[in-house]
Amino acid sequence: MAYEAWRLAVGTLTVIPVGRIGEIDRNRAGRAMSLASVAVIPLAAMTGAVGWLGWLAGLPSLLVGLIMVGTLAAGTRALHLDGLADTVDGLGSGGPAERALAIMRRGDIGPMGAVALILVLGIQSVALAAVVDGPRGAVAAGLVVCCSRAALAVACRRGVPAARKDGLGVTVAASVSVLAAAAIWLAATAVLIGAAALLGCWWLGIIAGAVSLGAVMILVNLAVNRLGGITGDVLGAAVEIAFSIMIGSVAV
Repeated sequence: MAYEAWRLAVGTLTVIPVGRIGEIDRNRAGRAMSLASVAVIPLAAMTGAVGWLGWLAGLPSLLVGLIMVGTLAAGTRALHLDGLADTVDGLGSGGPAERALAIMRRGDIGPMGAVALILVLGIQSVALAAVVDGPRGAVAAGLVVCCSRAALAVACRRGVPAARKDGLGVTVAASVSVLAAAAIWLAATAVLIGAAALLGCWWLGIIAGAVSLGAVMILVNLAVNRLGGITGDVLGAAVEIAFSIMIGSVAV
Protein backbone atom coordinates (compact mmCIF):
# COMPACT_ATOMS: atom_id res chain seq x y z
CA MET A 1 0.00 0.00 0.00
CA ALA A 2 2.78 2.45 0.90
CA TYR A 3 4.57 1.73 -2.38
CA GLU A 4 1.40 2.30 -4.40
CA ALA A 5 0.76 5.53 -2.53
CA TRP A 6 4.32 6.65 -3.25
CA ARG A 7 3.83 5.87 -6.96
CA LEU A 8 0.61 7.89 -6.92
CA ALA A 9 2.36 10.85 -5.27
CA VAL A 10 5.29 10.76 -7.70
CA GLY A 11 3.05 10.35 -10.75
CA THR A 12 0.74 13.17 -9.66
CA LEU A 13 3.30 15.69 -8.43
CA THR A 14 6.15 15.19 -10.91
CA VAL A 15 6.76 14.24 -14.53
CA ILE A 16 8.64 11.11 -13.45
CA PRO A 17 6.96 8.09 -15.12
CA VAL A 18 5.64 5.51 -12.66
CA GLY A 19 3.59 3.28 -14.93
CA ARG A 20 -0.13 2.67 -14.79
CA ILE A 21 -1.79 3.64 -11.52
CA GLY A 22 -4.79 1.53 -10.54
CA GLU A 23 -7.95 2.51 -8.74
CA ILE A 24 -7.40 5.28 -6.21
CA ASP A 25 -9.25 4.97 -2.92
CA ARG A 26 -9.30 7.53 -0.10
CA ASN A 27 -6.77 5.61 1.99
CA ARG A 28 -4.24 5.55 -0.82
CA ALA A 29 -4.91 9.19 -1.67
CA GLY A 30 -4.26 10.22 1.93
CA ARG A 31 -1.01 8.30 2.04
CA ALA A 32 0.04 9.90 -1.25
CA MET A 33 -0.58 13.41 0.09
CA SER A 34 1.33 12.49 3.25
CA LEU A 35 4.28 11.30 1.17
CA ALA A 36 4.35 14.37 -1.08
CA SER A 37 7.53 15.80 0.44
CA VAL A 38 9.35 12.51 -0.10
CA ALA A 39 7.93 11.97 -3.58
CA VAL A 40 9.50 15.19 -4.90
CA ILE A 41 13.02 14.45 -3.65
CA PRO A 42 14.29 13.67 -7.20
CA LEU A 43 12.83 16.95 -8.50
CA ALA A 44 14.24 18.86 -5.54
CA ALA A 45 17.66 17.33 -6.11
CA MET A 46 17.52 18.24 -9.80
CA THR A 47 16.55 21.82 -8.96
CA GLY A 48 19.38 22.16 -6.47
CA ALA A 49 21.85 20.62 -8.92
CA VAL A 50 20.80 23.02 -11.68
CA GLY A 51 21.32 25.94 -9.31
CA TRP A 52 24.74 24.69 -8.24
CA LEU A 53 25.85 24.16 -11.84
CA GLY A 54 24.65 27.63 -12.75
CA TRP A 55 26.64 29.06 -9.84
CA LEU A 56 29.73 27.09 -10.90
CA ALA A 57 29.35 28.38 -14.45
CA GLY A 58 29.39 31.94 -13.13
CA LEU A 59 25.93 32.82 -14.43
CA PRO A 60 24.24 35.93 -13.00
CA SER A 61 22.48 34.98 -9.78
CA LEU A 62 19.05 36.12 -10.95
CA LEU A 63 19.41 34.03 -14.10
CA VAL A 64 20.26 31.03 -11.93
CA GLY A 65 17.12 31.66 -9.90
CA LEU A 66 14.98 31.89 -13.03
CA ILE A 67 16.44 28.65 -14.40
CA MET A 68 15.69 26.90 -11.12
CA VAL A 69 12.10 28.12 -11.19
CA GLY A 70 11.84 26.90 -14.77
CA THR A 71 13.19 23.51 -13.73
CA LEU A 72 10.54 23.23 -11.04
CA ALA A 73 7.81 24.22 -13.48
CA ALA A 74 8.96 21.69 -16.06
CA GLY A 75 9.30 18.96 -13.44
CA THR A 76 5.70 19.45 -12.27
CA ARG A 77 4.11 20.16 -15.66
CA ALA A 78 3.50 23.65 -14.18
CA LEU A 79 0.60 21.99 -12.38
CA HIS A 80 0.90 24.03 -9.20
CA LEU A 81 1.40 27.30 -11.04
CA ASP A 82 -1.72 26.64 -13.08
CA GLY A 83 -3.59 25.93 -9.86
CA LEU A 84 -2.37 29.18 -8.34
CA ALA A 85 -3.55 31.26 -11.30
CA ASP A 86 -6.95 29.53 -11.46
CA THR A 87 -7.46 29.83 -7.70
CA VAL A 88 -6.69 33.55 -7.66
CA ASP A 89 -9.00 34.14 -10.62
CA GLY A 90 -11.79 32.14 -8.97
CA LEU A 91 -11.51 33.59 -5.48
CA GLY A 92 -11.05 37.09 -6.87
CA SER A 93 -14.07 36.94 -9.14
CA GLY A 94 -16.43 38.17 -6.44
CA GLY A 95 -19.20 35.90 -7.70
CA PRO A 96 -20.98 32.96 -6.04
CA ALA A 97 -19.27 29.62 -5.58
CA GLU A 98 -20.70 28.15 -8.79
CA ARG A 99 -19.35 31.00 -10.89
CA ALA A 100 -15.96 30.95 -9.15
CA LEU A 101 -15.62 27.19 -9.71
CA ALA A 102 -16.61 27.61 -13.36
CA ILE A 103 -13.89 30.24 -13.81
CA MET A 104 -11.35 27.91 -12.21
CA ARG A 105 -12.41 24.99 -14.40
CA ARG A 106 -12.02 27.01 -17.63
CA GLY A 107 -8.25 26.87 -17.43
CA ASP A 108 -7.50 30.20 -19.10
CA ILE A 109 -5.67 32.84 -17.06
CA GLY A 110 -7.31 36.13 -16.19
CA PRO A 111 -5.58 39.36 -15.17
CA MET A 112 -5.59 38.55 -11.44
CA GLY A 113 -4.13 35.12 -12.06
CA ALA A 114 -1.47 36.60 -14.33
CA VAL A 115 -0.45 39.12 -11.68
CA ALA A 116 -0.30 36.35 -9.07
CA LEU A 117 1.97 34.28 -11.32
CA ILE A 118 4.30 37.21 -11.98
CA LEU A 119 4.50 38.01 -8.28
CA VAL A 120 5.12 34.43 -7.16
CA LEU A 121 7.63 33.63 -9.91
CA GLY A 122 9.46 36.87 -9.16
CA ILE A 123 9.65 36.15 -5.44
CA GLN A 124 10.86 32.60 -6.03
CA SER A 125 13.48 33.62 -8.60
CA VAL A 126 14.91 36.44 -6.50
CA ALA A 127 14.93 34.32 -3.33
CA LEU A 128 16.60 31.37 -5.05
CA ALA A 129 19.15 33.74 -6.54
CA ALA A 130 19.99 34.92 -3.04
CA VAL A 131 20.14 31.42 -1.57
CA VAL A 132 22.23 29.56 -4.14
CA ASP A 133 25.72 30.96 -3.71
CA GLY A 134 27.43 27.59 -3.42
CA PRO A 135 26.76 23.91 -2.70
CA ARG A 136 25.22 24.62 0.71
CA GLY A 137 22.72 27.01 -0.83
CA ALA A 138 21.84 24.46 -3.50
CA VAL A 139 21.15 21.82 -0.85
CA ALA A 140 19.09 24.29 1.17
CA ALA A 141 17.00 25.16 -1.89
CA GLY A 142 16.29 21.49 -2.57
CA LEU A 143 15.24 20.94 1.04
CA VAL A 144 12.82 23.86 0.87
CA VAL A 145 11.25 22.42 -2.28
CA CYS A 146 10.50 19.21 -0.37
CA CYS A 147 9.18 21.07 2.68
CA SER A 148 6.76 23.13 0.63
CA ARG A 149 4.87 19.98 -0.37
CA ALA A 150 3.87 19.47 3.26
CA ALA A 151 1.19 22.05 2.44
CA LEU A 152 -0.74 19.27 0.71
CA ALA A 153 -1.16 17.30 3.94
CA VAL A 154 -2.41 20.41 5.74
CA ALA A 155 -4.86 21.28 2.96
CA CYS A 156 -6.14 17.68 2.78
CA ARG A 157 -6.63 17.22 6.51
CA ARG A 158 -9.83 15.83 7.97
CA GLY A 159 -12.62 18.36 8.25
CA VAL A 160 -11.79 20.15 4.98
CA PRO A 161 -14.38 19.16 2.34
CA ALA A 162 -14.11 19.07 -1.43
CA ALA A 163 -15.73 21.89 -3.40
CA ARG A 164 -16.77 19.66 -6.31
CA LYS A 165 -18.12 16.17 -6.73
CA ASP A 166 -15.41 15.30 -9.23
CA GLY A 167 -11.72 16.01 -9.85
CA LEU A 168 -8.61 15.66 -7.71
CA GLY A 169 -10.08 17.59 -4.79
CA VAL A 170 -12.84 15.09 -4.08
CA THR A 171 -10.31 12.24 -4.16
CA VAL A 172 -7.89 13.68 -1.62
CA ALA A 173 -10.05 16.03 0.48
CA ALA A 174 -10.20 15.08 4.17
CA SER A 175 -7.94 12.09 3.49
CA VAL A 176 -5.15 12.98 5.96
CA SER A 177 -5.70 12.83 9.70
CA VAL A 178 -5.15 16.03 11.66
CA LEU A 179 -2.48 14.30 13.73
CA ALA A 180 -0.62 13.14 10.62
CA ALA A 181 -0.85 16.61 9.05
CA ALA A 182 0.55 18.18 12.23
CA ALA A 183 3.39 15.65 12.40
CA ILE A 184 4.27 16.20 8.75
CA TRP A 185 4.37 19.97 9.21
CA LEU A 186 6.52 19.70 12.34
CA ALA A 187 8.93 17.47 10.42
CA ALA A 188 8.97 19.96 7.56
CA THR A 189 9.72 22.79 9.99
CA ALA A 190 12.61 20.81 11.44
CA VAL A 191 14.02 20.36 7.94
CA LEU A 192 13.50 24.08 7.27
CA ILE A 193 15.54 24.85 10.38
CA GLY A 194 18.31 22.66 8.98
CA ALA A 195 18.10 24.39 5.60
CA ALA A 196 18.26 27.80 7.24
CA ALA A 197 21.21 26.65 9.35
CA LEU A 198 23.10 25.84 6.15
CA LEU A 199 22.62 29.49 5.23
CA GLY A 200 23.74 30.77 8.62
CA CYS A 201 20.46 31.64 10.40
CA TRP A 202 18.71 28.55 11.76
CA TRP A 203 15.90 30.52 13.40
CA LEU A 204 14.67 31.69 10.00
CA GLY A 205 13.47 28.12 9.51
CA ILE A 206 11.04 28.55 12.39
CA ILE A 207 9.70 31.74 10.84
CA ALA A 208 9.42 30.06 7.45
CA GLY A 209 7.42 27.18 8.91
CA ALA A 210 5.10 29.33 11.00
CA VAL A 211 4.33 31.99 8.37
CA SER A 212 3.81 29.51 5.54
CA LEU A 213 1.52 27.39 7.72
CA GLY A 214 -0.55 30.48 8.49
CA ALA A 215 -0.77 31.36 4.81
CA VAL A 216 -1.86 27.84 3.82
CA MET A 217 -4.50 27.79 6.57
CA ILE A 218 -5.84 31.17 5.40
CA LEU A 219 -6.01 29.95 1.81
CA VAL A 220 -7.85 26.77 2.79
CA ASN A 221 -10.30 28.70 4.95
CA LEU A 222 -10.96 31.11 2.09
CA ALA A 223 -11.60 28.19 -0.25
CA VAL A 224 -14.01 26.57 2.19
CA ASN A 225 -15.89 29.82 2.82
CA ARG A 226 -16.02 30.95 -0.81
CA LEU A 227 -16.08 27.68 -2.75
CA GLY A 228 -17.41 25.20 -0.24
CA GLY A 229 -14.13 23.30 -0.04
CA ILE A 230 -10.85 22.61 -1.79
CA THR A 231 -10.09 21.68 -5.38
CA GLY A 232 -6.97 20.47 -7.14
CA ASP A 233 -6.28 24.08 -8.09
CA VAL A 234 -6.38 25.15 -4.43
CA LEU A 235 -3.85 22.44 -3.61
CA GLY A 236 -1.52 23.74 -6.30
CA ALA A 237 -1.90 27.27 -4.97
CA ALA A 238 -1.09 26.05 -1.46
CA VAL A 239 2.18 24.52 -2.67
CA GLU A 240 3.26 27.64 -4.56
CA ILE A 241 2.38 29.98 -1.70
CA ALA A 242 4.16 27.78 0.83
CA PHE A 243 7.29 27.54 -1.32
CA SER A 244 7.38 31.29 -1.97
CA ILE A 245 7.14 32.10 1.73
CA MET A 246 9.60 29.40 2.79
CA ILE A 247 12.32 30.23 0.27
CA GLY A 248 11.79 33.95 0.80
CA SER A 249 12.12 33.56 4.57
CA VAL A 250 15.35 31.56 4.54
CA ALA A 251 16.84 33.90 1.94
CA VAL A 252 16.56 36.95 4.20
